[in-house]
Amino acid sequence: MSIEFNISSVKTTEFGVGRKARVDADIDFRVVPVDKDVKSALTLMVEATIEKLDESGSGPVLYEPAEKHGSTECLFVPRGKFDTKIRELHDAENLAFTSLDQSIPEAIDFYFARFIDDENRRLTAIKRAVQFKGLLKKKVLHFVDDTLQIVKDDVFKLDNDFDLILDSMRTLIFRPTAFEVLCGLNDAVMDAVTDNVHAIASDLPFIDLSGIENYAKSHPRAARYLASIRSQSIQGMDQNALAKLCESTDVNITDVSGKIVVKSGSEMGFLEVLDRRRYRLELVPHQPEQFRASSRERINRV
Repeated sequence: MSIEFNISSVKTTEFGVGRKARVDADIDFRVVPVDKDVKSALTLMVEATIEKLDESGSGPVLYEPAEKHGSTECLFVPRGKFDTKIRELHDAENLAFTSLDQSIPEAIDFYFARFIDDENRRLTAIKRAVQFKGLLKKKVLHFVDDTLQIVKDDVFKLDNDFDLILDSMRTLIFRPTAFEVLCGLNDAVMDAVTDNVHAIASDLPFIDLSGIENYAKSHPRAARYLASIRSQSIQGMDQNALAKLCESTDVNITDVSGKIVVKSGSEMGFLEVLDRRRYRLELVPHQPEQFRASSRERINRV
């Protein structure tokens, strides 16, 4: 897997933390001074993350908001696609400095490392600070003169890898949940409902999506489906074929002035059809079966 960065020729390393005063507030990014040993450890964490992403073998797969992802995967989003909040950190020129003893440790949401290589390219790696918050609630011991003593200060423990890596072109995702939390994905897809509906309507003008739009504005899962559908190739979809698939999978629609109108209660089912997640099989004659796919992967033709 290639990244737009030379991890073996790091010229500059920064370490920092991010926190939010409120759930709806912007993230406050601060740089924390660290010594060369910490910088070396951060580089090793990035290398370990890249190695784990490489273990998938097939390379990163495009992240889709409607998919149900595992705890760790090898995914990516192009620059500017859902990653706006963390992209601000990657692009920032001058971040304010702080020290951990001046911060409120429990308020730290994540920590990050920013690197510049010998070609002045940037790499940013981010980790949710779950382990740090956990350590604050525990008793940590260390040896002093062959005696175990409790460490009275707050302890910050680095992890073995990062959740996300950003280069100039894309964000690589190792832990999808961390990506969704740090990027405020639910808020992003909810805010994009109207834009996504308009984009889909321009490709599929034979569908009345007004009911779907109203439904999605109060249902995050439906909003995710709209974002997923918009990202697909849906031009050329046949109206009759779509209507037949809805009928065979118990999605209630009607025809009004030549347009498909989704009946109340079938909004999610219709979105699953458009997102290619509802299907019908009849492997046993005269015994049709209907299924919903929680995940899907295109099988390429030979």
